[in-house]
Amino acid sequence: MTEKFKELIHLYVHSKWMDIFGVVLILGVCYWRNFHETVYRKGEILFDTGAQFGDYIDQGWFPLGYFSMAAAVISILSGRFTAKQNNLGNILGVIIAVTSGTLDYLFGNHSAIITYPVTFFVASFATYNWSKGITIRKIDRQYYLILIGSIVLAFSLVHLGFYLFGGKTGFVFRNSVALIFGLSLAGNISNAFKYQETWFNWMAYNVLQLTKNTLQMNFANVVKYIFYMISAVITYFDWKLNGDVVKRV
Repeated sequence: MTEKFKELIHLYVHSKWMDIFGVVLILGVCYWRNFHETVYRKGEILFDTGAQFGDYIDQGWFPLGYFSMAAAVISILSGRFTAKQNNLGNILGVIIAVTSGTLDYLFGNHSAIITYPVTFFVASFATYNWSKGITIRKIDRQYYLILIGSIVLAFSLVHLGFYLFGGKTGFVFRNSVALIFGLSLAGNISNAFKYQETWFNWMAYNVLQLTKNTLQMNFANVVKYIFYMISAVITYFDWKLNGDVVKRV
């Protein structure tokens, strides 16, 4: 790889303009698709309520569209700061564990009640571990143990969660939720130890999330995960080729 390529990917990862672009992209597409007018009440979701949006809110419906958009923006910034090796990304990840868990539950994944507290704990651990100044770590046996253990734990918790709390229980939906959670858990744990291969996990995770959120018509997340996919690929090369930020002037 040429020095020019290494410099370009480093500039992309650390660009404040890409942070702004990601946020504007999400908000712009959501408003264009009228996703902000989505409301929720008692298990029912209504999209594109138009001029009746205010009436639904007055009747006690929850502004799910605006909540999803705000969560997506925070998630974008969390990913961007983590890519920059800034611990603020992990701090925002703690918040995302709460907002994403709420959204997943409202969109039919009732196993979120027991899976997202695990994500919250892992994100909190990552915040603590990064605060100690850990450096980028290359793949080793522990990474594979994390990956396998996360998948096994995810399938166990998700199936237990659906059994206990119900929700959408179709075979494809249930197992796709389990696989997505497994990849997310593996990504979050390997991120806590700052493995550069973390970004491989997120690439696979983003593909599945794109599929799931397209089916759920959660457009805020569809745009978010397209942006994430591009960033994950570039960030992997930045971590691999350019190394730790603390080692760079």
